[in-house]
Amino acid sequence: MKQEIIGTLLFLENKDQILLAMKKRGFGEGRFNGAGGKPEAGETIEETLVCETREEIGVEIKTWDKVAEITFDEYFKGKPAIVTVHVYISDNWEGEPVETEEMAPKWFKKNNLPYETMWPDDIHWLPMVLAGKKVKAHFELDENDVILSHNIKTVKQFMNPS
Repeated sequence: MKQEIIGTLLFLENKDQILLAMKKRGFGEGRFNGAGGKPEAGETIEETLVCETREEIGVEIKTWDKVAEITFDEYFKGKPAIVTVHVYISDNWEGEPVETEEMAPKWFKKNNLPYETMWPDDIHWLPMVLAGKKVKAHFELDENDVILSHNIKTVKQFMNPS
């Protein structure tokens, strides 16, 4: 039986730029991504979103918008898993993004993202999100993070995941 994992992912947006952070250790090390993580026991998705953003890049998000829900049928740390990631964008936060032990943040122009150093699925759905669409996606990956299949559709809105 595959383990089921829920996670969050947040991108800060500032006009024509988006903040990505280089993961410095652990799962995803060496890849640019947004801030995020898995909920602690009793923690809601949105509480996780706020907490992980504070811990990983040092900012306090004030408002956010859910822009994607992505399910991965993959191998998480070498074991088969179904991972559902709730993706958000925020243009309203306090503080300046700072490097932590976990991540090194960097601003990128939305039309010039380093997809070659990001997760392989990002190039399929992130441009849609950055163009203002909300998406629901499913990716099947092998144990080497190679995409075997994917399905992406746009949606009008998301229900509260908490």
